[in-house]
Amino acid sequence: MKFIHKYGAPKRFYQLAGTFIPWFAGITAVLFVSGLYLGLYWAPPDYQQGDAYRIMFVHVPNAWMSMMAYVIMASFAATGYIWNIRLADILARVSAPLGASFTLTALVTGSLWGKPMWGTYWVWDARLTSELILFFLYVGYMALQASIDDARRAAHASAILAIVGVVNIPIIHYSVYWWHTLHQPASLTLTNQPKIYATMLIPLIVMSLAFMFFYLTMLCVRARSEILLRERHTDWVRKLVEGKP
Repeated sequence: MKFIHKYGAPKRFYQLAGTFIPWFAGITAVLFVSGLYLGLYWAPPDYQQGDAYRIMFVHVPNAWMSMMAYVIMASFAATGYIWNIRLADILARVSAPLGASFTLTALVTGSLWGKPMWGTYWVWDARLTSELILFFLYVGYMALQASIDDARRAAHASAILAIVGVVNIPIIHYSVYWWHTLHQPASLTLTNQPKIYATMLIPLIVMSLAFMFFYLTMLCVRARSEILLRERHTDWVRKLVEGKP
């Protein structure tokens, strides 16, 4: 707990995040350029879908990140709720719009991919519906935060919603196994051999890492802005604004 409170101080995190942002941003740029080249030019066309499958290199990483960002957001929210750590509340708050963006992108790209494969942009499939519910959970979390003026009360109220909403994550993941759905099962799992060729798997992994580092970059950027806003009346922010050491 001493370690958490030491590095969980907003001032300390603001300094650390400022150090990490250039590194995260540089890694993100390299991974995006490499992943797009590998996915668009190096990977061969699919024998059934042709080049239409290439949207997978954007859709799948966004779908993964939509769930990962929610778990991270809920973990921060729970940490702030239980131990009253302000930084955890800040990180949960700034993570929500990022997770909502990943979820919306996954839904849109999935619809565009579904049109040539299924003949329609949308069906009330278990996977699609549970992913849509995830987007509404993000929106509900942000709306609850915005509706309460007191930051601590807003953090506690929205934390309960975030924690309860975690139940939707395994539903999204296992929906293709629990119900008969149009959406295909996962091609990449931790326990089984990959079901796609290495020439398609490598770009997918690179793009997934790119979106992950993009999330970390933007999380640090947004957290620094939120910290300055909340700590604007403190001496260290005043000195920072005035350019004093």
